Amino acid sequence: MSRIKNAFENKKAFIGFLTAGDPSLDKTEEFILEMERAGAALVEIGIPFSDPIAEGPVIQEANIRALSGGCTTDKVFDMVASLRKKTNIPLVFLTYLNPIFKYGSNRFCKRCEEVGIDGLIIPDMPYEEKGELAKIAAEYSIELISLIAPTSASRIEMIAKEAQGFIYVVSSMGVTGVRSDIKTNVTEIVESIRAVTDTPVAIGFGIHKREQVREYFKEADGAIIGSAIVKIIAQYGNKAGEKIYEYVQELLA
Repeated sequence: MSRIKNAFENKKAFIGFLTAGDPSLDKTEEFILEMERAGAALVEIGIPFSDPIAEGPVIQEANIRALSGGCTTDKVFDMVASLRKKTNIPLVFLTYLNPIFKYGSNRFCKRCEEVGIDGLIIPDMPYEEKGELAKIAAEYSIELISLIAPTSASRIEMIAKEAQGFIYVVSSMGVTGVRSDIKTNVTEIVESIRAVTDTPVAIGFGIHKREQVREYFKEADGAIIGSAIVKIIAQYGNKAGEKIYEYVQELLA
């Protein structure tokens, strides 16, 4: 069983996100371990990039801080290698096509396997254009996580049938960021996915309250929180570890 599949085995999965290198890679490692200690089942690690088009201001600013601090893709890989000595939690990179192609797709996926990355989320890679990278990722046992947005109604079956790891359901239109009111009919999206696959479904974009986590745990197999965690890191910097632990623990109480 893959680590990603194990994250959803007989339980609901809380998935946390943070940007690598914000405020430092040592702290990124610490914060991931704090998320796991609080009950996270899987962690998404954002590779800093200068043009993260799917991200709102909170995560954009985290990317800027990380890049300004000298974070590079190679340094992120080194951090993950160090982290893997301390935990077996499933780890997924969230990145964009440009950094992968610049690094070299084969070299990137090979390095993912070497350090213990389990999957990739690539917001700017359309389903129709995943073929070449999908073949390379498969060679190194890296699962490509599919995203399904509110605008994907006519394509849900096509995307879901080939999904790996888990399916990331985008709860809201627009970029990432906390939202007090999510109006998308995620129930309908999840039901359409369930009709064609048993791949686990996790809902993200905008979630930041315990009530939302509970609601989406009823609807799906997991809930994803990113911007709210990144905001804690922006506020508390090097001292954010305990605050992240308390926040995740509160969400899952």
